[in-house]
Amino acid sequence: MTGLKERIKGLIGATGPIPVSEYMALCLFDPDAGYYTTREPFGAAGDFITAPEISQMFGELVAVWLYQAWQRAGRSLPATFAEIGPGRGTLMKDMLRTWSRLDPALVGNASFALIETSPRLVEIQKETLAGQDAKLAWHQTIDTLPRQPLFIVGNELFDALPIRQFVHVGAGWRERVVGLDDADRLHFFAGAGSVDPALLPAAAADAPQGAIAEVAPARSALMSGIAARIASQGGAGLFIDYGHLQPGIGDTFQALRRHQREDVLANPGEADLTAHVDFAPLADTARAHGLDVQLSTQGEFLLGMGLIERAGTLGANADPRTRQAISDAVERLAGPDAMGQLFKVMKILPAARAA
Repeated sequence: MTGLKERIKGLIGATGPIPVSEYMALCLFDPDAGYYTTREPFGAAGDFITAPEISQMFGELVAVWLYQAWQRAGRSLPATFAEIGPGRGTLMKDMLRTWSRLDPALVGNASFALIETSPRLVEIQKETLAGQDAKLAWHQTIDTLPRQPLFIVGNELFDALPIRQFVHVGAGWRERVVGLDDADRLHFFAGAGSVDPALLPAAAADAPQGAIAEVAPARSALMSGIAARIASQGGAGLFIDYGHLQPGIGDTFQALRRHQREDVLANPGEADLTAHVDFAPLADTARAHGLDVQLSTQGEFLLGMGLIERAGTLGANADPRTRQAISDAVERLAGPDAMGQLFKVMKILPAARAA
């Protein structure tokens, strides 16, 4: 049993069951034992592999999109190019290399920011990005970024933000909580007190008994902050995550450890906890700030940005083994049976500049 599990059980024993959102936050971000604050989860040796780790092509095409957004904005300088939730820095490294080739003056004159709350991951990112000519700065929140146009990307960011869950019980809905069963084990329960149906997706009205609905105020709050910056200062945003474009009902809360799923209550702090992203409320939040929003699948986005052409260029003079690896990466990133359909892309831009 993990030390964090013991602490969570002690907390529940002292104060009663805790909401799923609080449990998720403790597991991921506890200062002493949280998943993201104590370990390096990325890559084959970790618990999951993100798109930038699969192929450099992903970061290159993201960089091209941000560069084009900057061009459409009038090539304004000063400007900040930022990644929020930058993992171990692989995406930023690929983007900087691409921008250096596209426009060396941009890299020399723009500001580059990594927004990261984990001290452990900051150190890894600094190792990954050592020797870069760009002006790099680390921030814990978007609030400390310079007041200037912001061109920002977040890849697999929103899935890790805590969610609230509600369960349909009897005539209404109750918040789902984590408590202790008769054997002193962590267990899900329906909390006391009913929930205002206005908090829930529209589909909740016809949901059967026992159905689970998810909402994510933390995600909407973060998107609101980013959208407000872009609306007032200019810029653009690109957000990529697995999830759905239309609101729905269902339990998507999951744990991933060593590339395998496990019980979300089994090993607090030892496994990655995520939930599918509902892009509809994020899009509504951005639009409420006067921004244009475009939604698509990751496959549509990458193919539209020239993934096949880039793969052809990379493989033109490569040996057969390398060409096969490139082909496999294309299929994994954009194929409908891989990340191409499951992952979605949200672009946000000032009104009348959507592309």
